[in-house]
Amino acid sequence: MCFSLRKNIFDYKDINCFSFFNNDDIFFIINVYSDDHQLALKYLNNTKANLHNVLVMAGDFNIRDKDWDSSYPFHSTHSDFLFDITDSFDLKLSCPIQQIPTYYSNNANDINLVIDLFFLYSNSIKFNNYIIIPKL
Repeated sequence: MCFSLRKNIFDYKDINCFSFFNNDDIFFIINVYSDDHQLALKYLNNTKANLHNVLVMAGDFNIRDKDWDSSYPFHSTHSDFLFDITDSFDLKLSCPIQQIPTYYSNNANDINLVIDLFFLYSNSIKFNNYIIIPKL
């Protein structure tokens, strides 16, 4: 198995794409930070990267939605945009065994959030079978 960082796939500072080879197949892992204006998602959508064999796309998407945060009562149009992108990579939202916040506010008046998300290839044996350790 060989790992490499492919900087020419996405020319955007908040998207890292790692590729690795297994036998003669190439696979990808994508890490995304999307700010509150969803600039990284807009870049991904406009790039129309034709990547196959994306196994994982994870990151801080800065989107609150009732679909993954039971403490939040609303649906966001940004999540529809995100799902369009992940569908193009054949990825599905994966949820940990126990739903906990992934962002802890320093301000006692603010609530903790779920904004870090994991999208996995749906045939993965680890799909919806992992734990987030909040102290780490």
